[in-house]
Order: sequence, then structure tokens, then C-alpha cells
Amino acid sequence: MDTIIFCGAIALAVVVGLCLIGLIFARLYVRASAERAFVRTGLGGQRVIMSGGAVVLPVFHEVIPINMNTLKLEVSRASRDSLITKDRMRVDVVVAFFVRVKPTAEGVSTAAQTLGQRTLAPENLRALVDDKFVDALRSTAAQMTMQDLQDAREKFVQGVQNTVAEDLTKNGLELESVSLTNFNQTSKEYFDPNNAFDAEGLTKLTQETERRRKERNEVEQDTEVSVREKNRDALAKRLEIEQQEAFMKLEQEQQVKTRTAEQNARITAFEAERHQEAEQSRIVAERQVQESEIDREQVVRSRKVEAEREVRVKEIEQAKVTQIAEQEKAIIIAQKSEAQSQAQARANESLAEAVKAEQLVETTRRTAEADRAKQVALIEAAQEAETNAVHVTTKARAEREAAQMQATAIVELAEAQRKKGLAEAEAQRALNDAINTLSSDQTSLKFKLALLQSLPAIIEQTVEPMKSIDGIKIIQVDGLNRQGGSSTDGFAGAGVANGGGNLAEQAMSAALSYRAHAPLVDSLLKEIGLSGESLQSMLPGMPTASPVSHATEAPQPVLKETLSHVPGESPAINGAA
Repeated sequence: MDTIIFCGAIALAVVVGLCLIGLIFARLYVRASAERAFVRTGLGGQRVIMSGGAVVLPVFHEVIPINMNTLKLEVSRASRDSLITKDRMRVDVVVAFFVRVKPTAEGVSTAAQTLGQRTLAPENLRALVDDKFVDALRSTAAQMTMQDLQDAREKFVQGVQNTVAEDLTKNGLELESVSLTNFNQTSKEYFDPNNAFDAEGLTKLTQETERRRKERNEVEQDTEVSVREKNRDALAKRLEIEQQEAFMKLEQEQQVKTRTAEQNARITAFEAERHQEAEQSRIVAERQVQESEIDREQVVRSRKVEAEREVRVKEIEQAKVTQIAEQEKAIIIAQKSEAQSQAQARANESLAEAVKAEQLVETTRRTAEADRAKQVALIEAAQEAETNAVHVTTKARAEREAAQMQATAIVELAEAQRKKGLAEAEAQRALNDAINTLSSDQTSLKFKLALLQSLPAIIEQTVEPMKSIDGIKIIQVDGLNRQGGSSTDGFAGAGVANGGGNLAEQAMSAALSYRAHAPLVDSLLKEIGLSGESLQSMLPGMPTASPVSHATEAPQPVLKETLSHVPGESPAINGAA
């Protein structure tokens, strides 16, 4: 029994010991993962754990964790810290570096020695290696121009990668790739004119931008010119197409009008033929009706004339019986007077014969009138029917011809108007050419003829104000003789009075002078009791046998005596009187 208890105690102690050993190992055993390795230092020396695990005693061992993930370290150089290229230009870049710890015992050991726990914090790691990256970027950019950086980014990335890879190896890191995520020219405001590099780059930048601006302006101007030329060509083509469409529409309208006129002409002709046939049918029917009416009227008139003739015969026979009875009575009464009886008998016989003859004449006359009326009615009916037929036929023919002519008149009208316009233009041009070929004398003659034709109207308008003169008071009479050389005449100058001037001016001056002196002469004649309306009125009280001789002798002394009292007497006035 004691042995069994002792064995149980030993077994329990063993189990408890194993549990304590397991618990200690569970708390002190550190495992590595695919993402994280560690380096154990202390008791037993340095040991790199990349897979599996190791016991880490709190007092005897130290553990440095290492991040095995790929880290993205982004470096930005812009504004005043931008990179300077080979051609002294400044560029703004943003470069992403993808690094990781080398998956080897040496790499992990080196990273643990040089970086420590910075691999767990990318920002701390970037701050440590940032200068290396910047130096690699600057050295690579200094070997390439800005245009090369833009056109050959792979070359730039490869140069940076080659430059920085060796430095990263010293820290147990390896560079997976480099990515140029942003690239652009630095703004001109960050170029320092006092810096030799910036001054040279600024000069090149200004030259390049101005050249590009000039080329862009030339391209824009050429493009604008090309666009405007294209628009002009398109406009010309569109106008040409519209013109062709307008011509086609006009031609189509003309054809439609022509076909419409032809169709209307055919319809009019067809209607005229149908109307003519209907009119002929109507005329035939009316003619038959008129012939029937004429025959009926003729029969009625014949019967009426026959009845009247029978009535008249009966009346004559009755009158004859009456006359015979009267004659017998007269004979009985007048037996005593044989001469009277015989005379009365002869008279009665003559009367009977006269009555009979009268009745026969009346019968013959009425029969002739009835026959003549029948013939006249037949002739009038025939003439009316023929007239209506001719009228309808002529009207139909005229309508058909008018429709046919109207079809061609529409087309000919436009052509006639065009020819008329051309003829008028040609006539006007010929008239202008003929006028241009006239000499100066011929032109002056045409002007004079036109002036002579307009002279009556001019004179009428000139003397129009004289109609409103109520009276003229004669103060002095000078210059009535137009052959004199007086220059006081208000209507004729010295040159015109002496025969100067052209024909139109002389005629104008003579007419105006006559109209101006006419009231004066009439007033003088009235003062001496004469009238200048006619020669006879100037010779009152003179015999009418020889008025001309007296007119030339009697008034002359009186007129001279009257004019002798007027100052400024002129021989021309005496001669004229």
C-alpha cells in the first residue's frame, strides 16, 4: 500500500514537472513568421531566427525584431529643393522607393545592427536613408537634361536604382524597384536669378517658352487661316448648291406650269367639244320644237283664216240676200220711177260686186300674210339656230385656241420680257454712244433746240408775276427802240440790244421786252381814245371802205402829238406808232 502511494506521488510529481516545463517553454519560446524575423543576442551568442523559433530568457537574451515586408519610401523634391538637371533646369519630382530587408541571415543581422527596430517604422527608416535617396536623385538628374528625363524615365529610374542599391546593401536592405510617380518643371518663381545655375536655366527656360509660344501662335494663326479658308470654300460650295437648287426649283416650277397649262388647255378643249355637242343637241331639239310650233301655228292660222273666210262669205251672202230684199223692196217702192230703179239696181249690183271683190281681196291678203309670216318664222328660226350654232362653235374654237395660246404664252412672256430688257439696254447703250459721238456744235444745237421748245413755258413763268400789277404809272419812256444803244433797258443788256448773244438769248430778250412794253403801249393808246386789240378798233369813226389807208394816216399825228409831251421820246416809238 505504501509502495502504491509512493509511486502515485512520483507520477504526480513528474506530471507537475512536465506541466511546469511546458508552461515555462510556452512563455519563453519566441516564434518567427514570414513577415517578421528576429535576432537573439546574449547567452549562447547571436542567433538569427527567420523561421521556427527560439527560447528567449528574460535576463540572458535580447531580441531585435526585423520587418521582412516591402516598404514604400517616398521622396519628394519640389520648389526650392527641386532637382537641377544637366541643362541647368529645375524639375519637381516625387519618387517612390520600394525596399526590404534581404531575406538572408547576413542581411537580417546587418539590418538589426544598423537599423534596429526602424524597420518596423517606415517613417523612421525613410528619415535615416532619405539623404542617400536625395543624393542618388541629384547625381542621376545632373547627368540628364529635362527633356531626357521626360522622354527616358526608365533610364533615370535605372540610374537612381544603380546609385542607391550599393548604399542600401550596407544596411542589410535591397532595392526592389524605383517609381517616378510625379515629374514636372519647377515654376519660374523658384528660379534665383543670382544663382548661376538658376540664371542659366532661367535663360534657357525663357528662350524655350518664348519659342514655343511663337510656334504655338504660328500654329494658331495657320489653323485660323486654314479654318477660315475652309469656311470660305464651304460657303462658296453651299452657295453654289443653293443656286443649283434654286435653278432646279425654277425649272421644275416652269415645267409644272407648262404641264398645268397644257392640261388646262386639253380640259378646256374637251369641255368645249362637250359643250359644243350639247349646244348642237339643244339647237336641234329647239329647232324641232320651233318647227313643231311653226307647223301648229300655221295649221291654226290656216284654220282661222278658213273660218274667217267662211264667216265672211256667209256675211256676204247674208248681206247679198239682204240687199236683194232691199232691192226688191226698192223696186216695188220705186216702180214709179224706172230711171231711179234702174240706177238703184246698177248701184246695188256695183255695190255687190265691190263687196265681193273686197272680200276676195281681204281673203287673198290674209292668206298671203299667213304664208309670209310662216316663211318669215321659218327663216328666222333657221337663222337663229345657225347663229347660235356658229356662236357656240366660234366660242368653243376661241376658247380652245385661247387655252392653247395661254399654254405657250407663259413661257414666251418671260422670254419676251428678257428680250425687251436686252433690247432696251442695247438701245440705251446705242443712244449713249451716239450722243457721245456728237460734236460740240451738234450738242450745242440740240441744247438750243431744247431751249426753244421750252421757251414759251419759260416766258409764261417769267411774266407770271406781272398779272398781279394793277396799274403802271409812266414816268419816263426810254429805250423802246431795241436797235438803239441805250443800256437803261432793264430786260436787254448792251450786248443783246446790239444784236449780240445767241439765237435763244435774242428771242428770249425780244419776248421779254415785248411783254414788258405791251402794257405801256396799250396805256398810251387808251389815253388817246384808241384800242390796240385790232386794227378796226384803232379807227373809230372812220369809213369802212378803206380802213387800211385811214389807219395809216389819221392816227399818226395824234399819236405823235401825244408822245411829244413824253420826255425821252425815241424815233423807234414814232415809227412803231
